[in-house]
Amino acid sequence: QVQLVESGGGLVQAGGSLRLSCTASGRISFSRNTMAWFRQAPGKEREFVGLTTWGSSRTSYADDVKGRFTISRDNVKNTVYLQMNSLKPEDTAVYYCAASLKLGPTGIYDYDYWGQGTQVTVSS
Repeated sequence: QVQLVESGGGLVQAGGSLRLSCTASGRISFSRNTMAWFRQAPGKEREFVGLTTWGSSRTSYADDVKGRFTISRDNVKNTVYLQMNSLKPEDTAVYYCAASLKLGPTGIYDYDYWGQGTQVTVSS
């Protein structure tokens, strides 16, 4: 069994920063998984935010977060981070981390494991 647990969400003013963490445990080879962040705002579909691949740890981001969000991973701690800067009210959503054995997918159906989500609220 695999568990992904997110933390670090909260309420922040526009222009502020938050860092989310996601720690994996259980039967998962963390270093051999692409780790991604998705988000879901009320009434909207879950959308891709960014990812870091296994191996070379290449990163990829959705256009609307490029330059503001940064993903990193620590394979010793089995943890992936999402540093979010210059937050905007439209970044308000539940943020989920996910794991996939595929190399760098951006679709939700390519991910095998999901965390429970952490709420991020950005006030204007």
